[in-house]
Amino acid sequence: MAQLDVRDAIRKGLLAGVIALGLSVIGMVEAFDQRDVITDVFSLGQLLLFAAPAVVGFLVVKGRDIRAYGPALISGALAGVFAAIPIFLLLMLTLIYPGLRAQLVNVSPTLIGILTFGSGQIVGGLLLTAVMGVLGLVGATTHVIPDRISDPLVLGVGWTLLIGVLSEVLLNILRPLLPRGVLRFLFGTKGITLVTAVILLVLITVGIAWWRAQGRERYQKRIAARSAVQVANARRTSLGAGLLLLLVLPFILGTYLTEVVDNVGLYVLMGLGLNIVVGFAGLLDLGYVAFFAIGAYMMGILTSQGDLGVGGISFWLALPICVATSTIAGIILGTPVLRMRGDYLAIVTLGFGEIIRVLATSDLLKPVIGGAQGILQIPKPEIFGFTILQPQHFYYVILASVFLALFISSRLRDSRLGRQWMSLREDEDVAEAMGIHLVKTKLLAFGIGAAFSGLAGAIFAARLSSIFPHSFNLLISINVLSLIIVGGMGSLPGVVVGALVLVGLPELLREFAEYRLLLYGALLIAMMLRKPDGLWPSPVRRRELKAEEQEKLMMQAEGLE
Repeated sequence: MAQLDVRDAIRKGLLAGVIALGLSVIGMVEAFDQRDVITDVFSLGQLLLFAAPAVVGFLVVKGRDIRAYGPALISGALAGVFAAIPIFLLLMLTLIYPGLRAQLVNVSPTLIGILTFGSGQIVGGLLLTAVMGVLGLVGATTHVIPDRISDPLVLGVGWTLLIGVLSEVLLNILRPLLPRGVLRFLFGTKGITLVTAVILLVLITVGIAWWRAQGRERYQKRIAARSAVQVANARRTSLGAGLLLLLVLPFILGTYLTEVVDNVGLYVLMGLGLNIVVGFAGLLDLGYVAFFAIGAYMMGILTSQGDLGVGGISFWLALPICVATSTIAGIILGTPVLRMRGDYLAIVTLGFGEIIRVLATSDLLKPVIGGAQGILQIPKPEIFGFTILQPQHFYYVILASVFLALFISSRLRDSRLGRQWMSLREDEDVAEAMGIHLVKTKLLAFGIGAAFSGLAGAIFAARLSSIFPHSFNLLISINVLSLIIVGGMGSLPGVVVGALVLVGLPELLREFAEYRLLLYGALLIAMMLRKPDGLWPSPVRRRELKAEEQEKLMMQAEGLE
């Protein structure tokens, strides 16, 4: 029989309330409120605020043996009510002390209006408490009701909200395809309309429920009945359809969204290179942006038509030189750090990246690379007389580079060298004892990883037609490392997924750029706690983590005995 755990509900509720209060005080709720999810009904700021009581209502009953619904529902509602208390106290404080904004600048009248639904501090605070209590009750209900009902409903709500958040992207895609009347029906001034949200919720929920009840079983039976030839043909068809979609994607997305995809592609290219160094070989490199800068500056020097460039060299002739220069730089970096591991290696590579940045801005190399003024007049690439100018044109150059990097990375991963890198990642001493040449193996990892970064830098320089030192700061290295961690260490699909999440999504929500690093940190913490193997982990990494978990469980069981 489930019992009402008042203390746990209060503790978790207050924690959720403190989080919601912090998001409000730093200005995130007000800033995110500018974008509607459902036009004139529900905003992204309200989603940020009201997610806390719903989640905590679910957490207070998660993992408990639910046999009596009453105590579980009361626990969720209680947690939701206590999640509102910190915000209620803030509202009362603004009523008692009107000069609070002098200390908390983000506690503006607009924020107070959002928190109180425009009803004043006292009435609005009580209304907010009631709403959060109901949301806590809803969160608990999703765990109490059968999974066949709750799971499709939760997924339906989640997908509907996600579509509402990305409504501007969808509107840009659908505008050339649908009549204006249909667009007005589907989309409001900001976000989707209420009717569209209801239709989406019903369709998605019913579709997921049907899939789990009947569709998945039918699909599995159909797959099991296929012959090997049919499976191979289906795989080829899927790959062909995916390739065709990638080829026509710029025509679907338009200029702005293709520009976003180009940025994601460059980070995928760098991520694949750093994945070799960190994911395969286990060598923590925090100065990876240096090779990106070397590739970009070499492209500028070789092709620029200004005073600093050699001039007369085409993009295609300069490209292999840029890659080779970055590869040599990677080997030069790897040589003095062969005996370093872990934190020491990270510090040395960080120093190397900073040295490159300082040299780029110094007067010492200003006659060669322009110093703080950078390199200008880098020509656009040409192929068969056609000049690559638009983001849609560069998309195919970046796509071909990513495919090349994916092919090389997959071949290396499954080769003898790839297995040597993985053994090096697990234990250097054992790897050396087994006959692996550490010097050659490490230098190959640094060199090949740097080559991919140099390739990305060369394309980056030609794409912008000018480069400046501030484009190559430490944050680039942190972003690339973060997308590898989020996607999955050592996973090639994980690099793509991580780039889409950490690079693509913030680009689509550019108006909230000031909170990007905060969201990065929160996402990394959540990933390390809940899914340390990444969003799309490699099979090897997944087996390693499962083995570690089983070993811990066995040790705990032996300790109990």
